[in-house]
Amino acid sequence: MSPRPIRLTIDGEPVSGMDGQTIAGVLLASGRKAWRTDPAGQPRGVFCGIGVCFDCVVTVNALRDVRACRRRAREGDDVRTQSRVDGER
Repeated sequence: MSPRPIRLTIDGEPVSGMDGQTIAGVLLASGRKAWRTDPAGQPRGVFCGIGVCFDCVVTVNALRDVRACRRRAREGDDVRTQSRVDGER
């Protein structure tokens, strides 16, 4: 059985993915290499890819600090990128 296509939004923009794909995989496949900034304003995305480093955190359905490399994308997910500039989380 082949994976079925899904739709989710990233920062309000509709994006396609495949059922079972991680959110990081959807972000990378959509051309995004970075989706978070650190306190110094530097871009961050996937670093370790196994959920250890927390560089890939996003907000999913209003839940903050979700590791995009560990969370499977689901139909209708609302993904928001995060910033840590000026100490924000």
